[in-house]
Amino acid sequence: MSQGTRFLKGARVRTLAQGFFGWFNPSNFMDVYQEWHAFVEGWCEVVCPWPPRHHLIGELLTDLNGDHHYYMFGRVIGVITLLVIATIIKAVFF
Repeated sequence: MSQGTRFLKGARVRTLAQGFFGWFNPSNFMDVYQEWHAFVEGWCEVVCPWPPRHHLIGELLTDLNGDHHYYMFGRVIGVITLLVIATIIKAVFF
């Protein structure tokens, strides 16, 4: 395969991917601390269901409200984490 053909195939694949997932840019996915903070808050609320010792105020609450979809994504990953842990415990002990 020549160099030009490989380049064209790559361009074609890139164009198809942009058509299906044009809204998704991986370089912008969780690239700032506010998004990571919202994700970790959601994950921790599911995996560690203890009542919070501190309530969110100020900038932390703003981060969570501004990136609510990352918070919900963290909760979903937290549920998946619990299911994996339960499956491992069941496989090992039962």
